Amino acid sequence: MGAGGRMPVDSKDKKSQEEVLERVPVSKPPFTVGDIKKAIPPHCFQRSVLRSFSYVVYDLTIASILYYIATNYIQLLPQPLSYVAWAIYGFVQGCFLTGVWVIAHECGHHAFSKYQWLDDTVGLILHSSLLVPYFSWKYSHRRHHSNTGSLERDEVFVPKHKSELRSFAKYLNNPPGRVLTLLVTLTLGWPLYLLFNVSGRHYERFACHYDPQSPIYSDRERAQILVSDAGVLAVTFGLYRLAAAKGLAWVLCVYGGPLLVVNGFLVLITFLQHTHPALPHYNSSEWDWLRGALATVDRDYGILNKIMHNITDTHVAHHLFSTMPHYHATEATKVIRPILGDYYRLDDTPVFKAMWREAKECMYVEPDESGKNKGVFWYNNKL
Repeated sequence: MGAGGRMPVDSKDKKSQEEVLERVPVSKPPFTVGDIKKAIPPHCFQRSVLRSFSYVVYDLTIASILYYIATNYIQLLPQPLSYVAWAIYGFVQGCFLTGVWVIAHECGHHAFSKYQWLDDTVGLILHSSLLVPYFSWKYSHRRHHSNTGSLERDEVFVPKHKSELRSFAKYLNNPPGRVLTLLVTLTLGWPLYLLFNVSGRHYERFACHYDPQSPIYSDRERAQILVSDAGVLAVTFGLYRLAAAKGLAWVLCVYGGPLLVVNGFLVLITFLQHTHPALPHYNSSEWDWLRGALATVDRDYGILNKIMHNITDTHVAHHLFSTMPHYHATEATKVIRPILGDYYRLDDTPVFKAMWREAKECMYVEPDESGKNKGVFWYNNKL
């Protein structure tokens, strides 16, 4: 993650489509995490309470202004225009609330401040306000960072082997099927993941982010799962009271639309960060933490990079150093790119084009066809 605007890409750094899709190396890198860290200026690892809070204030101020404009002026428009205005409000507000989500995500990584209690307090409030169980997500997401790229232990968007595909997969391997799959993924993907661990790691028994007894969590974490549930229930009750006072339609327009956009972006961003024809996955015979962390890709969302605090285009650096504040990650990314070399991948393919390509090309994984790297798996779509 990072802040400070879009990371400039020199013309000499722009790669052709063939180069972007060229597979990254899978051999052990000639550098270590220590080598990478030494290249990054020390100040990039410093966390400032004041600066971190400035982003919270900025995001909430913009959200409040958008709320004020929407609730005071959209009602003055004639009906056809008011529908369009609410749709525009929902999208724009959802973009800025995704920035709020990113700050809470930063709290979960202890990158907001030096004080764990402050990070957890801010994270709990911000995530609960977006109906996210903070501690539940914090612990599963931590395991994702510990096991990125592992077919056995990663926690999110874990690809299937061809033999594991459902029987109806072949009927979805066409344009209409992909449209349907993407629509369901972007609208229902986030709640399905939280409720049923859809697209997550396989567990021997039912896994749910709201269940303190879920196999996702250790015994020492279970009490905090209840705290997360209480936070979500408190906000849900507040929304119920608002609906009783203002009407369900008002709550859906003011809160529901933006939340749908936030949830869609969370799924899309995560999907595109970890799903790419050039990225490998590993089984336990080949996986190690560094190669797994490098099996991610930075994406370019244009102006949304800044609005979403560059969670989009500095994701590789974030996986290498997750406690680094987002406002230093752009600088760090520029520094580490020469060191990572071919192990680093930035794909500036337009987001919707990339989303369609990945949905088409990345249906399942299969072993390296050369047979030289039996524990390395690549995406394929031949059914």
